[in-house]
Amino acid sequence: MALRALVTGGAGFIGSHVADLLVGQGHSVTVVDDLSTGRRENVPDAATFVLLDITSPDVASLVRDGKFDVILHHAAQMDVRKSVADPVFDGTVNILGTVRLMEAARKARTHPRIVFASTGGVLYGDFVTPPNEESFAKDPESPYAIAKLTSEYYLAYYARVHGIDAVALRYGNVYGPRQNPHGEAGVVAIFCGRILDRLPLTVFGDGRQTRDYVFVADVARAALMAGSAILPPIGRLDARAFNVGTGVGTSVLEIADALARISGIRVPIDHAPARLGEQQRSFVSIHKAAAQLGWRPTVGLEDGLAMTYRWFAERHAPRATSADAPVTI
Repeated sequence: MALRALVTGGAGFIGSHVADLLVGQGHSVTVVDDLSTGRRENVPDAATFVLLDITSPDVASLVRDGKFDVILHHAAQMDVRKSVADPVFDGTVNILGTVRLMEAARKARTHPRIVFASTGGVLYGDFVTPPNEESFAKDPESPYAIAKLTSEYYLAYYARVHGIDAVALRYGNVYGPRQNPHGEAGVVAIFCGRILDRLPLTVFGDGRQTRDYVFVADVARAALMAGSAILPPIGRLDARAFNVGTGVGTSVLEIADALARISGIRVPIDHAPARLGEQQRSFVSIHKAAAQLGWRPTVGLEDGLAMTYRWFAERHAPRATSADAPVTI
């Protein structure tokens, strides 16, 4: 059955892949994005595009008039470091934006299912031993993760009190084509850009901090499966939360080494001081997503990194710099 789907943040990295997959499966797709970080060219031609800030009161009329079956909520401030530098902005986008969307769903004549893009990468903190399960205690160390956890509590509230059908997907460190290599988030994209420009890679701390790197196409599949799966009532906070990752922790230095092998280019690694609020060890258990959603990752890290590097290489415009000559470590 074809769905009427709204993808918030659908011009961004993850959201645009979700929109692509929906369109490819014949669903009716509306994308809302303020283009602050997303790009209009990422939106599928077959999708309806609405230029709108997720914190705007106009979200209510969009949801009301759209009569959506499912809303895949990916509009967010995604940078942990930016959240530390400006927690007010982070909370405004990530908490207020989500509450506005939930209020809009509550007031809509038909209640759509909400699939919320949460985080498994930084939600659990460093006080538990990975692989982190959904039921583990949460003790986040950044405003970004705090905002995501707060939003999950709002989802649980709206589900219990107002009957809103909500699912939270706790993404690992998502990487792949279209990720922004010029921002502060997304080490794979940043490293690809630096390698192509023959520039040193900056590694914060000792580089042994681990993350669960999951390919964006696998994440998009998880979002669609969560949008239509038959699930038990939400109950408590973690009942409808699912980790989306690989179950494997990979260090930043291992990512750098893998990209050097894939690209055939080795550049120096510069170590910088560790960053405030950065988690040291993180990877997630994905047994629950496999059992209840039928989802498992299909793209291995080496293959995913190769596809990602190739995408950046095909679009690379060399910088005019004396650092263009290859260097080795």
